[in-house]
Amino acid sequence: MAENRPYPKTMGSPPSVNVARLTYLLVCEAAGVAIALSTKGTPIEVPMSTGLLGGLGVAALFIWVETLMKGFTLRGFSTATFGLGVGLFCAWLLTRVQVSNLLELAFREQLESRENSDALINSLRLAIDVTLFASLGFLGAVLSLRGNRDDFAFIIPYVRFRQDASTGQPVVLDSEAVIDGRVIGILRSGFLHGRLIVPRFVLDELQTMTDSGPGGTRQRAQRGLDHLERMQQAGDIQVSIHDTPPPREGETPNSRLIETTRLLGARLLTVDENLAKVARLQGVDVLNIHELDDALKPAVAVGQRLRIALVRTGKEDHQAVGYLPDGTMIVVNHSVARLGTTADVVVVSTLQTTSGLMVFAEPYTAGSSAS
Repeated sequence: MAENRPYPKTMGSPPSVNVARLTYLLVCEAAGVAIALSTKGTPIEVPMSTGLLGGLGVAALFIWVETLMKGFTLRGFSTATFGLGVGLFCAWLLTRVQVSNLLELAFREQLESRENSDALINSLRLAIDVTLFASLGFLGAVLSLRGNRDDFAFIIPYVRFRQDASTGQPVVLDSEAVIDGRVIGILRSGFLHGRLIVPRFVLDELQTMTDSGPGGTRQRAQRGLDHLERMQQAGDIQVSIHDTPPPREGETPNSRLIETTRLLGARLLTVDENLAKVARLQGVDVLNIHELDDALKPAVAVGQRLRIALVRTGKEDHQAVGYLPDGTMIVVNHSVARLGTTADVVVVSTLQTTSGLMVFAEPYTAGSSAS
C-alpha cells in the first residue's frame, strides 16, 4: 500500500498578517473606548466595559471573516476591483453627507437640552468612520499581504515591478518538469532566471499519482515531490504554490495550465512536446528542457573526424560502438578488432531516432576526407 506523503510545505500567513491583525484589534478597542468616553454623562451613556467588548466583538468578527478568505487572493479579488471601488465610493459619499444628520435626528429629543450635542455627534461620527475605514482597509491589506507581486499583473496589466527586471519572468512548472528534476541544475547554472510557480492542481495531480497510481507512476510522482521539496528548501531558489482553481468540467489540465501561465504573464517550463506545441500556438512562451538538452549537444556532421573509445560490439559482427561525452552513440564499421582502444573515425552518416541521434562512422585513414 502506498505511503501517504504530505504536500511539500507551502507558504503560510506571513508574520506581517499577524501584525496587521493585532494592530486592527487595538484600533477596534480604541474605537470602543472612544465611543464609551464620548457618551459619558449623556442619556445614551455606554459603559467602558461595553465599549471594550464591542470593539473586541467587531475585531473578532472581521478577523474571522478574514480567516475564511485564506483561499481568496488578489487573483479573485481583482475581478471585483472596479465594482467594489464604485460601491465604496458611493457608500463614502452617503456616509459623509448623511451620518451627522441621521445621528442628530435620532437623538434630537435626548440631546436638545445638552450643550455638548454637536461634540457628541462629531465624536460618534469619527468613531464610526474610523471603524469602517479601518475594517475595510484591514481586509484589503491582508489580501495584498497574502498575494505576491505577480498577482498585481491582474489589476494593472502589462505593469511589472522593478525587481522583475533582475529576476526575470516567473516560470510555471507542469508535473513532468517537476518530476524531471533538472530544473534545479538549470537555475543554478545561470541559464534561467525567475521565480518558480507550481499551480495547486499540479501538486494535487502529483499527490494523486503518489497515492493511487501504478508502481512506476507512483515512484515518478514521489520523486517529483522530493524534487519540489528540495527546491523549496534551497535558499537560492524562489518557488511558490499558486492557488489556481482546478480544471473546470470539460477542461483538461493542460488547458488550465496554459491559461494560468498566460494570466500570470509567465513562461511555461515543460518536457511535454505536445503541450509545448499547443502552448506556443496560443502565444505562450515555452521553455522545453528537451530542446535545451538537444541544443547543448555538439553538432556532428558527415565527414567530421572524431576520436572515440570503442567499448563494445555493434549489431553487426564487424561493428564496434563508442560514445561521445554527451552520450551520443557512434557505430564504427569494420572496427571490431580494435575494441578496447581509442580510434580516429570519420562520420559517414547520421540518423535521428526517438531515443536520440545515432552516428555511423568508418575508421580514419590518411586518404579519408575529414573536416
